[in-house]
Parts: sequence; C-alpha cells; structure tokens
Amino acid sequence: MTAAPARTRTRTLAVAVVALSASLVAAGCTSNTPEAAAPAGNGSTQAPAGNAGSSNDAPGEKVTIGFSGPAADHGWLGAINSAAQEEAKKFSDVDLKVAEGTNDASAQIAQIETFINDKVDAIVLLPTDGAALTDVATKAMNAGIPVINVDREFSSPFAARTTILGDNYGMGVSAGTYACEQVKEKNLSNPVIAEIAGIDALPLTQDRSKGFADALKACGQNVDNRVAAEFTVESGERQASNLIQAAPKIDIMWNHDDDQGIGVMAALDQANRHEMVFIGGAGSANAMRWIQEGKMAATVIYPPTQAADGINLARLIAQNKGVSDLVQVEVPKRVVLNAPVVTKENVEKYLPLGFES
Repeated sequence: MTAAPARTRTRTLAVAVVALSASLVAAGCTSNTPEAAAPAGNGSTQAPAGNAGSSNDAPGEKVTIGFSGPAADHGWLGAINSAAQEEAKKFSDVDLKVAEGTNDASAQIAQIETFINDKVDAIVLLPTDGAALTDVATKAMNAGIPVINVDREFSSPFAARTTILGDNYGMGVSAGTYACEQVKEKNLSNPVIAEIAGIDALPLTQDRSKGFADALKACGQNVDNRVAAEFTVESGERQASNLIQAAPKIDIMWNHDDDQGIGVMAALDQANRHEMVFIGGAGSANAMRWIQEGKMAATVIYPPTQAADGINLARLIAQNKGVSDLVQVEVPKRVVLNAPVVTKENVEKYLPLGFES
C-alpha cells in the first residue's frame, strides 16, 4: 500500500517522541522532598528524592516561577492548572506565584506584566490566545525572564525560551491507527467510520481530523459520517444524537474530546446504540473507567500534565540546568509530548493521570 512509508515514519516519530517523553517523565518524577535517600552525587550534602537519580534532584538555588493559565472551565484545563500547582509543591526550591485563571487576554497580559515587574525568575504561560500574548511574552524574554509556552503557541519564536506541546495531529494518527487495527482484527469488510470533532474553526481540531484521516487512508479507509461539537457536554450529546440518527449503523467512532464525550455517551445510552468501537480523546478518568467497564474501547491521551512539565523545565532553566538523561546540557527549545492509546490492556497505567470531566 502506498501509504505504508508514512506509517513507518509515524512509528519512527512516535519512538522518538516516546523517548523524549520518557526523559521528561524522568524529570517530572524528580523532586527535592525531604524523604530523599540517595546521595546527590555532585558534592552536595543534600539528598535527592524521586527516581531520576541525577544532580537535578537536589535542591538548588531558590527560584520564583510565575504561572498563568486559562480559567478552569473544562475538565482538561482544570487538570492543567491543578497539576502545575501540585508539581511545584514537590520542590522546596520553587516559590510558585499563581495568577487567577482567566479567558480574558487583556487580563492575562496584565498578569504577565505583574510577573515582569516582580522580577520572577521564570514564567510558565498557557495563553488564552497565543497570538494576543506574544508581545508581552517577548517583553518578559527581553527583560531576561525565560518564558515556558504551554500548549497554545505564540506567534513569534522570540516569545519563549521553551515551548511544550501536546500532539493534536498525533492524536488523530493514534486514533486512526487504532481504528485500522480494529478493522483488521474484526475483519470489517466495509466499515462505517464516524467522527465527532471539536470546534472546527480551531487549528487543533483541524490537526486532529487531518491526523485521523491520514491514518485511515493508510489502511484504505475514510470517515463516512462527521459532526463537530464544541468541547461541551451539551454539544457532545446534541451532535452525537444527530450523528446516530443519520447513520443507522456505525462500526467505529472517534470522539475528539472526553469532556464532550460525557454528552456523547449519554446520547448513545439514550438511543441504546453501543454497536460501535467507541474511541475517545484527551484521556479523562471518566473515559478510562468506561474502558474498564467495557463501555468504551480506547481513548487517546492529550497530556493534562503539560503545565506541570512546564514547571519542571522552568525550574531547570532558572537554575541553569539541563534535562536528566539528555546529553545536551540545556533544556530543549521545543518538546512535543506523545499521544498514546489507552485500552483495557494498559488503562491501569494511565488512570492516575486521568482528569475528571
């Protein structure tokens, strides 16, 4: 099949990303909580905690990190904010200043201005609008304050020291690849494949849909029925109802977002339509419990730990350290996290990282 090389490249990329993610997990597991037992190994008399076993574990210079993110009006965003704060608590050498979550770009700009005036050592910023926050982030960088850009990219490379992202296209590829595996495993000769997207105007939705379509193409399949919801429970239920009315039989369905998936599941329950392989997206705890119960086949992770990883990287950058297990002595400029598929076989591994919708 002509698309086979693309699948090979995807696997190669996935391996690379997994390797980098593993490094980040190692960094993320490091902390300098008092229960540490192993020696620091760099002449320090302070013992490191965590699993990485590098000198990065030991408490270093005290640093102040400013964190600003959107309002927690969505399960995933709530998890982003809480995970960042929990991660900071693991480090005795981190003083985290948390700005109130907001979806108002002007208010978030004012928060970053305050961080600049306070001369914090680093800023972790998940912008409500990447383009709108670019100028103030650049201002912080020009003031010598490294900015870690989380999830929604700025429009200038000069606005961030490091950018950490989920992989929206990769989510689609992972969902599509799993769908192809199901087509083969169930020996489906002419499967009906459906998709419930998020907000179509957003680039992240477009990337997810493109990845899904590209992966399906690799096994000779395509999306037969598609609707777009709005990342809300209500819109998920409404659009899923429309979809199942239009398609009397569905073999495989991918829903982009587990928060709107609450509504999708409600629509399926109400119509008693559980004939399809139901695949979710984002990785909520709700979806993972459905997987355990057999109501959902799989979900694809969009890590809610991005800001927590940002806290780790901000600490290392402010302390002029690199990432453990990388030969390079500096924190990478760009990090893209993996989008693994969670199934009944591996759900126990990912459930602790799931967020409540």
